[in-house]
Amino acid sequence: MDRAQHGDEDAYVELLVQLTAATRHYARARAGAPVPWIDDVVQETLVAVHRARHTFDPSRPFAPWFYAIAGNRFVDVFRREHRVRQREVGGDAWPDWRTTLSADASPVDVDLVRKALAALPPRQREIVEAIKLREESVRDIAARLGLTVSAVKVTAHRGYRALRRALGVDLREE
Repeated sequence: MDRAQHGDEDAYVELLVQLTAATRHYARARAGAPVPWIDDVVQETLVAVHRARHTFDPSRPFAPWFYAIAGNRFVDVFRREHRVRQREVGGDAWPDWRTTLSADASPVDVDLVRKALAALPPRQREIVEAIKLREESVRDIAARLGLTVSAVKVTAHRGYRALRRALGVDLREE
């Protein structure tokens, strides 16, 4: 690292090669089992070492400096992967909607929904249709109608409640 800090490109390449192997070994040992995100730990560690290389003091040992960086990157990637696993379902694990629908699930009565939408006051109907059917952003709707973002959200919420009532959805289930 000392030679790399003084501009020796060959030393820097060799350092990165050695750190790649060391980081991979370190991450595998800490993960305890084969995980698909080991390469993320390696890459993020190498980037962090590159960015922080100016902070290394050659009069001090290299290993504690490096493993502090590697440990922090490992924890960051582990936490991120844990959050992702809790909130996302992989594409290969998606349930088949045709088999997961219960036998008593009734199809949507489109005519009933249209009638319920038509029964809403004009402003509520415009906002609900813009958000749910045309997928406009709340900010765009507010600008177009001359309302605040909060007013659009409140009006939309009131429209949703009115639709639930009109469609016979029990509001206590919310």
